[in-house]
Amino acid sequence: MSDLFSASEPPEMASARPLADRLRPRTLAEVTGQEHLTGDDGVLSRMIASGSLGSMIFWGPPGTGKTTVARLLSGEAGLAFEQISAIFSGVADLKKVFEAARARRMSGRQTLLFVDEIHRFNRAQQDSFLPVMEDGTVILVGATTENPSFELNAALLSRARVLTFKPHDEDSIQELLSRAEQAEGKTLPLDADARASLIRMADGDGRAALTLAEEVWRAARRDEIFDAAALQNIVQRRAPVYDKGQDGHYNLISALHKSVRGSDPDAALYYLCRMFDAGEDPLYLGRRLVRMAVEDIGLADPQALVICNAAKDAYDYLGSPEGELALAEACVYLATAPKSNGVYTAYKAAMRAAKENGSLLPPKHILNAPTKLMKGEGYGDGYRYDHDEPDAFSGQDYFPKKMGRQTFYDPPERGFEREIRKRLEWWAKLRRERTAP
Repeated sequence: MSDLFSASEPPEMASARPLADRLRPRTLAEVTGQEHLTGDDGVLSRMIASGSLGSMIFWGPPGTGKTTVARLLSGEAGLAFEQISAIFSGVADLKKVFEAARARRMSGRQTLLFVDEIHRFNRAQQDSFLPVMEDGTVILVGATTENPSFELNAALLSRARVLTFKPHDEDSIQELLSRAEQAEGKTLPLDADARASLIRMADGDGRAALTLAEEVWRAARRDEIFDAAALQNIVQRRAPVYDKGQDGHYNLISALHKSVRGSDPDAALYYLCRMFDAGEDPLYLGRRLVRMAVEDIGLADPQALVICNAAKDAYDYLGSPEGELALAEACVYLATAPKSNGVYTAYKAAMRAAKENGSLLPPKHILNAPTKLMKGEGYGDGYRYDHDEPDAFSGQDYFPKKMGRQTFYDPPERGFEREIRKRLEWWAKLRRERTAP
């Protein structure tokens, strides 16, 4: 046990530190759960072996080792380590850090600057890193839980490599718990189900797993073993939820949408319930279901949009939790409906054409002529009223003359759009017959 403590502090002080802090790895090889970065063939291990580090952005959820890895990198590369947090630092703090780094560089030592929560710096503050990155004053390692593509300047991203930290999986959490048991000299007082429940509660966060383990040891009486229900009562924590403004939110809504598009009602219902359980606004989910109806089902089943709007109205009427069943019904309906993005694709194509040909006038024969002058200019000349034509179809051309006829909508042979396709093919045949010379 003693080898787990820092040599610079007595065991009684070390034991007072949180377990997660005491079990911090001391080398990259000891880091758990990020083997793609720190393993023998990992990206960071290769950088250290080559003797060349570049600026990096560490992107990943909390408790995956971003801070620890940055500190270990500086030690193994022989760099000075500076750490700041974007939450507590401003421009004046950055200037002091940069000046200290320049002084070290003059004496021949480079600085690894670790910036926690770097996404919280505004655009101007992020830009302030560019000169010191470019001239080698610092090697920047920024840590963020947010998607760098959305939260960081393009200029900063172009100068730094993004490395993704993965949530701990069950095996790596098990390894952390085993290390904790070795350090404490005792096993966790949990039965198999409770241990599995604790791992789920950690939700991929190694620090959370060790904190939960500490809570269990504090609560346990002599020879007491907790089952899953007792564990939940002791730690007062249930299944993990996500922050509705962060990546977990977008990941789950993406999973829901793709499950619907992929015609998997079971997966779609699972992700919908995950979001309900996490406290997502049901009306937000209702809006997303409406979007799925018009994007992925479209006219293959025109009832899809009707049912989604009805589900939204039902939720408004019933409230939560009863109204959630209406949204679940709409979700399953969408997943089991025939799929078509025909209207969605046609809309995008028509929008491109509208932007490219926005100055072209419609042909005069389809324009009204409310004044004598306009009538004299040929407005409305030659227009044929479709209801007076055989089959209620004249076959006239309605596009601007310079464009010619265009085809945006190509309905697939699925669902109700099979019937629409038959109509369009019939009208195309009539148009050819009635416009032939």
